[in-house]
Order: sequence, then C-alpha cells, then structure tokens
Amino acid sequence: MNALIRSPRTVDFLLIVVALIWGTSYGVVKGALLVYPVLGLLALRFGITFVLLAPALRGLGHVTWRDRLGVVGAGVLLLGIFLAETFGVSLTSASNAAFLISLCVVLTPLVEWAWLKRAPRQVEWMAAGLSLLGAFLLTGGHFAASPGDLLVILAALLRAVTTCAVKRVTKVPPLTITAVQSAVVSIGCAALALTFARDPLLPLPHWHGHGVFWGSMIYLVAGCTLFAFFVQNYAVSRSSPTRVALLMGSEPVFGALFACVWLGERLSLPAWLGGMLIVAASLFALKREPRAAMEETVKAAAKA
Repeated sequence: MNALIRSPRTVDFLLIVVALIWGTSYGVVKGALLVYPVLGLLALRFGITFVLLAPALRGLGHVTWRDRLGVVGAGVLLLGIFLAETFGVSLTSASNAAFLISLCVVLTPLVEWAWLKRAPRQVEWMAAGLSLLGAFLLTGGHFAASPGDLLVILAALLRAVTTCAVKRVTKVPPLTITAVQSAVVSIGCAALALTFARDPLLPLPHWHGHGVFWGSMIYLVAGCTLFAFFVQNYAVSRSSPTRVALLMGSEPVFGALFACVWLGERLSLPAWLGGMLIVAASLFALKREPRAAMEETVKAAAKA
C-alpha cells in the first residue's frame, strides 16, 4: 500500500483530484461570502482545520529550528495567498478567478529557476507563452484587468513561491506542514479582523436557515484544505514544484464549469478560448516532461 501511494502515477492522479476539488472551491467560496465576510470565513475555515490537525504538530519535534521557521514562512505565504485569492473572488467572477489562478503554472518554473536554480526547459517556456496569451484573452483582450483579477494573479504568484518554499522543508511531515499553515492563516485572519474589520465579532450564521453555508464550510475544510493541502505538500516532497503546478493545470476548467452550473455565470467565447489555452499549455508541458527524470526525482525523495 505504501509503495502504491509513493508511485508517480498515484501522486499524479491525486493531484488531478485536488485540481477538481480546488476548481469547485471558487464557486463554493463565492456563495459562502454572501453570508459571512472574507476574514471571518478564512479564520473559521483554517481554525477548524488546525484543531483537527493539532496532533500532527508532534512532527515538529524531530526537525531543526531552520525547518520550523521555514514551515512558518510557508504559512505566512499561504495567508497572503488566501487573502489575495478570497478578496479577489469577491471582486471578480468565480470562473475568471479559476482561470487566472492557473497562471501559477507559468510562474512556478520561473520561481523555481530563481530560487532552486533549476532552469525551465524549452517546453516550459512555450507553455508560459501560451498561458500568458490565454490570460490576455480571458481578461477581454486588453490589459485593464479588474482589481479582483489582479488580486487573483497576485495569489497565483504567491502559490508559485509557496510551492518552492515547501520544497525547501521536505523533512517536515506533510500533515505537520498543513497544521502549521492552517494555524498561521487562522491567527493572521483573526488578527486582521480584530484590527481592521468594522464588526470583528460578527456572530456565526445559525445552522437553521444557513445549512448551505455550513455544508460549504465542511467541504472547504475537509476537501479543499485537509485533503488538498496534504496531497500538495506530499507531492512536492516527491516531485518537482513545476510538475506539481503542471498537474494542477486542469483546475480552471473544473472551476469555470462549476461556476456556470452552481452560480449561473457565463463566459464569452474569447474568455473560454483563453482559459482553454492556459489548460492546454499545462497539459502540453506535462506530456513532454521526461518520465525517467521524474522517476529519479521520486526515488531520491523516497530515500531522503
């Protein structure tokens, strides 16, 4: 069973499942924000996640202080991601957010090159160009993106940085990384709410009359946070940040389709073409990645 979980094909499949789950999260968050504000929603979501994962903090006892600080730094980056992403979703459409966040596929190879000294391959440069063209079409064929769009693009950049940051602390168990990240996001959002929100002590929605909200919260905690972040952190420890980002390339398709079904959103034909270009760029680069090199990376990680 352990060998099955560690196999490259299983890791790839789990990342595609995460792409499906995260793709649907934009529509779910968009609906939940109609009931509860951004900072409160994030503090609640990640606070529940931290309580459930608190026992995993024992994993910090077996690593160096440098690794502990690295995990906290990854948590700060995650806080920035969700602030930018969630405020962005509140200011743009869920389908636009789902497509634009996939620009992390373009940005991750560049961050990995600058930080981890792995130069992008030619096919990754081609994928980056296609993705940028897709983003151009998605925003209406001009560069005057909305504030919400710009926030989601910032979140995509922070995602790329976070993926590389987690790669630097692979000695820390994935569940422990997720627990620390959840604590940082929850505490950070609560502190920001107490400092800046007009009504920081806004009461939680009652279960009666808000069943959809609490159902959304359960989905966000169990699927989009506990499962998804564990898989992503585990995959980064067994793979390269760029490959993880490429495998997540199908996320915007799931996001746009779910937004159309769940929220009744509609995209123009150029926007759909732009989104498809972003996804096609990811799949093209992934297909061209040498499998032998990938398997060597996995074997090396397994020995670590």
